[in-house]
Amino acid sequence: MVQEPEPLSAADRERLAAAHDEFDAEVIYLNTTSLGLPPRRSWGALQAALHSWRAGTANPTDYDAPLAAARASYAGLVGVATSSVAVGSQVSVFAGLVAASLPPGSEVLTATGDFTSILFPFYAQAARGITVRAVPLDELAAAVTTRTTLVSVSAVQSADGRVADLDAVRDACAATGARVLLDTTQAVGWLPIDASQFAYTACAGYKWLLAPRGTAYFTVQAERYDDLLPHAAGWYAGDDRWASLYGAPLRLAADARRFDVSPAWHAWVGAAPALDLLTEVGAPALHAHALGLAERFRAALDLPSASSAVVSTTADDEVAGLMDRAGIIGAVRAGRLRLSFHVSTSEDDTDRAAEVLRGHLRP
Repeated sequence: MVQEPEPLSAADRERLAAAHDEFDAEVIYLNTTSLGLPPRRSWGALQAALHSWRAGTANPTDYDAPLAAARASYAGLVGVATSSVAVGSQVSVFAGLVAASLPPGSEVLTATGDFTSILFPFYAQAARGITVRAVPLDELAAAVTTRTTLVSVSAVQSADGRVADLDAVRDACAATGARVLLDTTQAVGWLPIDASQFAYTACAGYKWLLAPRGTAYFTVQAERYDDLLPHAAGWYAGDDRWASLYGAPLRLAADARRFDVSPAWHAWVGAAPALDLLTEVGAPALHAHALGLAERFRAALDLPSASSAVVSTTADDEVAGLMDRAGIIGAVRAGRLRLSFHVSTSEDDTDRAAEVLRGHLRP
């Protein structure tokens, strides 16, 4: 079940206030589920890197440091060793890696309406007899059978913010021998996740991790390394990447780095400082802050409580104009208004949004 947040301490509040001061949004930004805002430290690092590139003083090896720092910070956020984290640019690449490694005839179980990045790679394996079975999210654990090879599911649903019962899914899979690919894109950054509990997890960094688009993380349990064929391996997956630029023999890293995809350098320059900020605040405080603001908003508008930092609700025809005039940024997904609350959001932002939208939203 969803972990209830701990109360915020005075020190937590100080760290959250300092973190909030790093954002320069000119609007009430409630759309992290689509695109996270860069903290000032990320923006500065990225501008410096772009200047160096333009001036001709950039050195490709210089980009190794921010990527290594981001990898280590991400590992800390999700509770795994740095050696268990691979990096790339998109979740679907890592889902495809898992899909291509499934035995012919495997059954993949997923949640109805989940994000296609963790669905399409498995449907694309139909010629090998891979079948995909979709069930409602709240029935997922009960639907695991001895025929199920893999459960592929998002920890938090992109469309509406519903949180999967990860304990139940993990236990059901442990009882049958099925593995789990968990998409944590809409979770890590506000919801504490222990990636060590799942065979594979994948996370895009440009939402709750506040990075430029082009960063993604893949965790693999050490005993699963040899189950995956690193078919996307290139020089960056080499044991010594700068000595792996040319020619045979195959010399991949011994740990999860063998699944690395050659990085989009500047994206990682922005990612590392953002992860530093999230680490400074800490996963428990991020959870309490985001969930607390979402519940504050729900209570102000008489919406039902939910264990999610994402609010998904029906809006009337006036809402788009109201939000535009008030400078409130959200999104519409699956026909519903979707608003999200993160470290870049303040109580004042939340209260102002509730004031503008009161009487225009319904469960």
